Amino acid sequence: MRATSPQPQLGASGKPERGEAMKYEAVIGLEVHVQLLTESKIFCGCSTSFGAAPNTHVCPVCLGLPGALPVLNRQAVEFAIRMGLAVGGRINPRAVFARKNYFYPDLPKGYQISQYEEPLVVGGRVEIEVDGRLRAIRLARIHLEEDAGRSVHAEEYVGANETLVDANRCGVPLIEVVSEPELATPREAALYLARLRQLVQYLGISSGNMEEGSLRCDANVSVRPAGSKKLGVKTELKNMNSIRSVERALEFEIRRQVAILQQGGRVEQETLLWDEKRGVAEPMRTKEMAHDYRYFPEPDLVPLVVDPAWIEEIRASLPELPLAKKRRFVQQYGLPEYDAELLTETRQLADYFETAAAFTPHTKKLSNWILGEVLRTLNERKISLERFPVPPQYLAELVNLVEDGEISASAGKKVFDEMVESGKRPEAIVREKGLAQISDLSQLEEVVERVLRAYPGEVERYRQGKDKLFTFFVGQVMRETSGKANPRIVNQLLKERLGVRRG
Repeated sequence: MRATSPQPQLGASGKPERGEAMKYEAVIGLEVHVQLLTESKIFCGCSTSFGAAPNTHVCPVCLGLPGALPVLNRQAVEFAIRMGLAVGGRINPRAVFARKNYFYPDLPKGYQISQYEEPLVVGGRVEIEVDGRLRAIRLARIHLEEDAGRSVHAEEYVGANETLVDANRCGVPLIEVVSEPELATPREAALYLARLRQLVQYLGISSGNMEEGSLRCDANVSVRPAGSKKLGVKTELKNMNSIRSVERALEFEIRRQVAILQQGGRVEQETLLWDEKRGVAEPMRTKEMAHDYRYFPEPDLVPLVVDPAWIEEIRASLPELPLAKKRRFVQQYGLPEYDAELLTETRQLADYFETAAAFTPHTKKLSNWILGEVLRTLNERKISLERFPVPPQYLAELVNLVEDGEISASAGKKVFDEMVESGKRPEAIVREKGLAQISDLSQLEEVVERVLRAYPGEVERYRQGKDKLFTFFVGQVMRETSGKANPRIVNQLLKERLGVRRG
């Protein structure tokens, strides 16, 4: 029975709070399907590009027509091995493809070619940071398989209450990353999924775009008495198209299961579909209706035997991974952990920073510009870093101009905006706009003397202890120079001329 009474609340840890709810804890495992960035499908030469007209990227092989034979895509295997090595998994020297039989409208063959008893990768782990501490989530396996098609419920095609099938996605190569049931809270599940997406993007094996279905997650969740070693009855959550959706769906389902147990009920093993708009999960099928996949070896594909030398070649080509890069940024560039975390969130942003850092010693200031002005511009213009018009070297040159006192910080913002619009070098913009800062000592001495002569009363009051007048004098000098005076030199000269040395 499904509980209808008020549901207990989850605290910041993701565990139920207060009273009886404190007796339960959640156990979560995730199955993540990752679409690989190959140009062609896993067993045929059809394109994998997203967004094509329905049923235009199909052939006898991916449609499962009689007599059509699959041929394995070598790059898909390489990408799966890359992922396995990145998470420290064991690459099986022999992997076997199997037919996973089930009957859906969007699966023309009536079976899916996958791996079962002998997957390509066994074990491994994904590290997440929880409350400043690293936690390793163990993996059960990573295996290769082909994707199914897509059922389209779209009025622009056929009108209301109709369904069509688009077979373009049939045969697109996937890896399925299966975690052990070691996640304890919805927040940990979200962190794990974010880290997994980051890894596949760093490795260059997937876009990780959940909106396009390039990364899809099914979650298995159960609750049990706190401290118990025995797992509760699990349910499976599907149809979650963002990391936030996964977190919300898990929060809902944990509350629902706890409420059932509190009422003396029994949790049923079933598959639930998450409704993002309504914020609820509803049954798709019960255990009795669940599929018996009847796996058996794929007769049209020989076992996959991987050459150890090829594995080592792939290992040598792996890029620096996110956590290692973050630690190095802290050590090499003296960045706070917060900055390093944000800069290494994507490989593209990390590469942009590191390329720019080769041209400036002011790495913390460079980080501030990237995390501030650069990300703001990308967000406002809704563009990727690849389309950002300011090369990293130009940004480093701008940071040098500001930090070396050639232009003021406010002028630097103007130069940056012009660089975004025109793509010009910062030095050229400074010359064209007349934004160079005045740092000539003799010129500034004349201005300071002129200001102090113009305000003798204020000078006397300052010397008598009215410290706040110092900013008045600075402001007058800046006004006399149209804001171009070097503020560091101005401050130094005013302190000397006023005869009172203050910090």
